[in-house]
Amino acid sequence: MRRRWLVVGFAAVVVAAIAGIAFGPVSLPPGSVAIELLNLVPGVHLHSGLNEREIAIITELRLPRVVLGLLVGGMLALAGGCYQGVFRNPLADPHLLGVAAGAGLAVTVVIVTRSVTGADITVGLPVTVPLAAFVGALGAVLLTYLLGAAGGRDRSAATLILAGVAVSAFLAAGQTYLLQRNAESIQEVYSWMLGRLATAGWHDVLVLLPYAVVTTVIVLLHRRELDVLAVGDDEASSLGLHPQRSRLLLVAAASLGTAAAVSVSGLIGFVGIIVPHTVRMLAGASYRAILPLSVLFGAAFLSLTDLAARTVAAPAEIPIGVVTALLGGPFFALVLRTTRRVPL
Repeated sequence: MRRRWLVVGFAAVVVAAIAGIAFGPVSLPPGSVAIELLNLVPGVHLHSGLNEREIAIITELRLPRVVLGLLVGGMLALAGGCYQGVFRNPLADPHLLGVAAGAGLAVTVVIVTRSVTGADITVGLPVTVPLAAFVGALGAVLLTYLLGAAGGRDRSAATLILAGVAVSAFLAAGQTYLLQRNAESIQEVYSWMLGRLATAGWHDVLVLLPYAVVTTVIVLLHRRELDVLAVGDDEASSLGLHPQRSRLLLVAAASLGTAAAVSVSGLIGFVGIIVPHTVRMLAGASYRAILPLSVLFGAAFLSLTDLAARTVAAPAEIPIGVVTALLGGPFFALVLRTTRRVPL
């Protein structure tokens, strides 16, 4: 069954990618798009029937955006599933735990600094932004974890969510102060905060790719440990696992992927709740299946969401963070209502 869902996941990614490239202000035949994508493979030369202008639209405009959406969606879904396993909390999500707010504050600092120094902030994000966002994201998740554990070892869903709200509010206050002191950066920062996958060429994809690879490899190699942690720290220790060390490694890896994704896409919420829970309902509760499937279905989900964001109100474009919030709000309410009845 899990192999079948892996095949379905890969198929969903392919379909989402072709749809994201084919549809837009200039619609292209999906079959011709698929053929043109095959032509990118070395040694493959097929006639797609597209002219040079249409090929340029695919390779220079739409393909980088679709690939960026696939990477961001996969990272956010993987991080959400990882956090849920680490914290043993079905409501854990990068956005809800304050990670996005921490990364947002760090990126705001970078944008404000570049604006003050007169640097160009219109051409991609610098390589240093994901590193700054990682520091903010890791600090936020550590604060949330410590605050949520202040009442004892038993961390309920409500306690952890409240801790995330408190940390997010604190970091948002710092971000608001920076914007109030640097009003000329408000438009750029708020444009980033609403979430967007607009990219000028392959720059942002190349910035995110190494972080995505490192995060995916670390989390997937240690995904079995999440199943062991689910039985409790004492039982996990008796099986030879070091719970705190495993949690620290997984949180750091998930925070790295989240920080890098947020730095190039802005604040896109609820992906880390919608996708892992959907996968859990389809393929079972084992993280050996949840995490790899979350990468695939998260990539497909965000790519299709981006397609909806730029076509529903065409020629205007809805911020993708608004679309995911519209989908995630009701889904989060459903999860919140059933979390006591459905085991993680």
